Amino acid sequence: MFSLRPCSRRRGAARPRQPESPSDTRWTTAAREASTANSGVILHTPRISPKTGVTTAGLAVTTALGASLLTAAPAEAATAPQGAAPAQAPAAKSAAQSAASRSAKQKKRAAYAVKYAAKQIGDPYRYGGTGPGSWDCSGLAGGAWRKAGVKLPRTSQQIYRAVKKKVSWKGAVKGDLLFFYGGRTHVGIYAGHGYMIHAPNSRSKVKKIKLNSYYKRNFNGGVRPGL
Repeated sequence: MFSLRPCSRRRGAARPRQPESPSDTRWTTAAREASTANSGVILHTPRISPKTGVTTAGLAVTTALGASLLTAAPAEAATAPQGAAPAQAPAAKSAAQSAASRSAKQKKRAAYAVKYAAKQIGDPYRYGGTGPGSWDCSGLAGGAWRKAGVKLPRTSQQIYRAVKKKVSWKGAVKGDLLFFYGGRTHVGIYAGHGYMIHAPNSRSKVKKIKLNSYYKRNFNGGVRPGL
C-alpha cells in the first residue's frame, strides 16, 4: 500500500495556479497525473467533460442501465413462442373432429356390412363364390363390405395385407374381419357379442356361430376396414 506524500519543491518556487472555474480542467488533470506518477496511487475521481459537463460516473450509470435493458430483451423474446399456442389449438381441434367423423362413418358402414352378411345366412358355400346366392369365406367378407361402400381385395391374405388398421382378439368390434390358421386361409365377419358370420366350407352353409376356444386358438389377426 502506497501513501501519498507531498511533492517537494524548491524555495521560492511559485505555487501552482488554482483553477478559476470548474470548467477549467487542464490544470487539475495535469496535477492529478503528476501526483499519481509520484505516489503510485491512482485517484479514481470523476472527470467532468469541458463541453457537456457530464461525469464519467454518470456515463457508467447510463451504460449499466443500457446493459440491463439489453439483458431484459431476450427474456421478452423467450415469451414470444407462447403466443403460437392458441394458433395451434384450432388445427388440433379440426384434426380431432375429422378423426371422430371418420370413426362414426366407419361404424355405420360396419353395421351395414354385418346386416348384409346376416341376410346371407343359409346360402350355400361355393369355392370362389362372391354372391349373390353362394359364397366362400373371403367372397362373403368382401361382398358385405362392398355393399357398405368399401372395396376390398379378393382373397383373405390380400384383405389382411391391404387393410391398415389391425385389431386383436379382445379388441375386435362389430364389422371387423377375423382371420384364422397359419396362412390366414379363413376369414369371418365379427357380429359382436362373441359371434361371427362366415362361410365355413363346402359341407356347410353361411352361418352365425359362437366364437369358442377352437377359434381363439387358431386366431391369426384381425382388421378394421373403412377407416
